[in-house]
Amino acid sequence: MLDRTMGIPSQINPASMAFGTRPLSPGTGVEILGVDCSAEIDDSTFALIQDAFHDNCVALFRNQTLNEEQEWKFAARFGAVGKVHHQHNGASKLPGVMYISNIRENGELIGSLPDGEMFFHHDQCYIEKPAIATMLYAMEVPSVGGNTIFANMFKAYETLPEDIKARLEGVKAMHVYDYATNPTKRGAVIKEGTPHYAHPVVRVHSGNGRKALYVNRLMTDHLVGFEPAESEKLLNYLFDHSEQKQFLYEHVWTPGDLLIWDNRSCTHARTDFSAAERRLMRRVAIVG
Repeated sequence: MLDRTMGIPSQINPASMAFGTRPLSPGTGVEILGVDCSAEIDDSTFALIQDAFHDNCVALFRNQTLNEEQEWKFAARFGAVGKVHHQHNGASKLPGVMYISNIRENGELIGSLPDGEMFFHHDQCYIEKPAIATMLYAMEVPSVGGNTIFANMFKAYETLPEDIKARLEGVKAMHVYDYATNPTKRGAVIKEGTPHYAHPVVRVHSGNGRKALYVNRLMTDHLVGFEPAESEKLLNYLFDHSEQKQFLYEHVWTPGDLLIWDNRSCTHARTDFSAAERRLMRRVAIVG
């Protein structure tokens, strides 16, 4: 039986490197250097990590060796760890730890969201208090595909025409997600009882005060108070605008990668990959 609680051995010891940062792309993201996420991190160093994370939406720590408890403890430095809303047979004994995987044991999936691409989305935007951040640790990855693409929603909002910004002032969008029938693509029909919640289309980041666009192609169903055709037209414009290459970073996973992304300021998507290849990721969500 697969031991999912353990980390994977790293070839480079991050503790031997000096702390530093470097951009992941012109669009978004920062790599944090010289940090061993399994170790105790002093407050001054963590403050630097958090500032870099808030400003860049996505933070990457390479060559990490983390078990469940170590990942959970590091995630908890960023805020309260949230509960898992949809768990599978590989459930962790630690609250808030979830597996994303296509691996089966005894014919049953050990994780959620096993296969296929996923449209851009904010995690848990369909509930009243969504995750403010998500941490994902790579344990097994396919040879090609299964990449995660991030879109910087600070920049997406800041580059909108002024008339569109004015039009969005005070507007809310309804977010819906149906795990049962459409886990990876936006559904055409919303079933009764499907979780849903309306949030402001423009939100102010609590960490740095910047405004970010808060709509996404997978889960945003309509703009509240708009006629259906008007809502659909404006949403499609916002989706296309926010997914421009200039705002993006595409991460090609390597075992030992630890990524944390800010659901208040970025969306993310997943590229397709072969269902015949194993993929095993461990996720912790931080709530706000």
